[in-house]
Amino acid sequence: MPPLASHDQGSTLLTPFDLHLFNEGQHTRLFEKFGAHLVEVDGRRGTHFAVWAPNAERISIVGDFNAWNPDSNPMNAQASSGVWEVFVPDLGQGAAYKFHIRSRYHMYTVDKADPFALHNEVPPRTASIVWDLAYEWGDQEWMRTRQERNKFEAPISIYEVHLGSWMRVPEEGNRSLSYRELAVKLADYVCDMGFTHVEFMPVMEHPFFGSWGYQVTGYFAPSARFGTPQDFMYLVDHLHQRGIGVILDWVPSHFPTDEHGLGFFDGTHLYEHADPRKGFHPDWKSDIFNYDRNEVRAFLISNAIFWLDRYHADGLRMDAIASMLYLDYSRKAGEWIPNQFGGRENLGAVSFLKAVNREAYENFPDIQTIAEESTSWPMVSRPPYIGGLGFGMKWDMGWMHDTLLYFSKNPIHRKYQHNKLTFRGLYTFTENFVLPLSHDEVVYGKGSLFGKMAGDHRQKYANLRLLFGYMYTQPGKKLLFMGCEFAQWSEWNHDGSLDWHALSFAEHQGVQRWVRDLNTLYRNEPALYETDFNPDGWRWIDADDSDNSVLTYMRLTKDGTGPLVMACNFTPVPRHGYRIGVPHEGHWREVLNSNAAAYGGTDEGNLGGRTTEAVACHGFDNSLLLTLPPLAMVVLKQ
Repeated sequence: MPPLASHDQGSTLLTPFDLHLFNEGQHTRLFEKFGAHLVEVDGRRGTHFAVWAPNAERISIVGDFNAWNPDSNPMNAQASSGVWEVFVPDLGQGAAYKFHIRSRYHMYTVDKADPFALHNEVPPRTASIVWDLAYEWGDQEWMRTRQERNKFEAPISIYEVHLGSWMRVPEEGNRSLSYRELAVKLADYVCDMGFTHVEFMPVMEHPFFGSWGYQVTGYFAPSARFGTPQDFMYLVDHLHQRGIGVILDWVPSHFPTDEHGLGFFDGTHLYEHADPRKGFHPDWKSDIFNYDRNEVRAFLISNAIFWLDRYHADGLRMDAIASMLYLDYSRKAGEWIPNQFGGRENLGAVSFLKAVNREAYENFPDIQTIAEESTSWPMVSRPPYIGGLGFGMKWDMGWMHDTLLYFSKNPIHRKYQHNKLTFRGLYTFTENFVLPLSHDEVVYGKGSLFGKMAGDHRQKYANLRLLFGYMYTQPGKKLLFMGCEFAQWSEWNHDGSLDWHALSFAEHQGVQRWVRDLNTLYRNEPALYETDFNPDGWRWIDADDSDNSVLTYMRLTKDGTGPLVMACNFTPVPRHGYRIGVPHEGHWREVLNSNAAAYGGTDEGNLGGRTTEAVACHGFDNSLLLTLPPLAMVVLKQ
């Protein structure tokens, strides 16, 4: 047991200044004051509790320790702040508890889990658990140097993981791995594959496993399904010590309506809007936070800071940002309320997103925040002081949709879809983009990424390798959902493991090796990452050869040197004697070819490289005469 905080008899963790900041929405570390904290008062150990419930008539702490008797441990209201607190002596770590709330209204009585609980019972049980977050971190070197790993000019290749289904233990009832079991196995795999970061789908406590963590009830607690808070710290710590960054999915957009959760907390709509036109999400049947309420903003901003602080997260990927920005999101006429200017923009949400990003970067300048935002909202990844939302990066959903649509088309028709690949060139550098091939593309009957590819069985593998090669050589950071890297056959199922048995087949080994080699090339070639957000590092060689369904382009380093040349053939017809202009004369080495036999291809290519000819082409004085393998890409370097 770590040393406990000491307090005088009758004193509280919450000072009048804390309460003032909280009610003003300016307190960004509420997790240090609210919830359950092990303390010592006049030499007596116990637990201090604090909760916000301004419309409660009476609140008490109930749990196994008092036989769930609401009369045993009543809480005290703190003036007009809406905050209640109490010290319960002799109550220590591991005690299960809830807040028994009797509202002033509707004769409403309910037992609520602690919004600030650090640990919870394993679902379907819903009580909060008194817990201390003491942990001896060993990632000091990572934390000291992570600015270099997370900066815009660094290679960022993200492996998206669902904790409960990455790998299971069939010998033990097909159970999920624990946080500590995942630590070694996942780190070994990610290091072997060459990814730089892991992104965990929400680890915060959620009652329904099938929500994948996106319906959160315990915003300050990692899911107890896989272990304790310290076990999750160990997972993050181990990944850091192996040189792997950790990004956490964070859900500030909505929360479920489960009775023990945040909804109708004190007999009123406290955390959510009272009007369902603003407070209820029609798609997910969940409640929407009231971003105009100071205390709610403080709760959410404190939560973001909490994961960056206590769990050493290297970034937050914020879910469903479009649903926050637009008041009419998924709503028909008459189902939404315009803002005070008559517009559809949710001004409270806009202000909140700017505030949370500002606080995150001011406190942790070496992290990144990433928006899942699917519209053309301007300046999502630009600073608030110039009118942006303040995110570091934004998912390029347009690229994902257009590219997957293109790859689903029979190659004979791709000449008519050529603009699906080239349209991105019009907006590539308007935001700091991440190119996502995420879990959303392999669920709800969409099939696997492999299954989306056009053609026969062999062509599907070739198309998938081409898709990955095309993604890794485009400007933008990379994200790939687990299982896609070895061409999983089936759609992702959260109740099972990935199809690891597929790796007994050569074709899947080939795709996996291709992704591994792409990660290696990406990390070793500054031209592929230094200028992801800089137009000076990108140039089309020929974007207009739709008749042959061929794209050729270059990536350059930030000083304009070291160009890499890419040639992509999106048809099953090999192109012999295909001429492309290049900026320098001499020999160009073929550093990667997705059609190599090692990846499952036919080995057709350029015999290791080609030497330029003094034939002008594509605006250059020199050119290469290449063989473009079918449904493949080649990468050349002088």
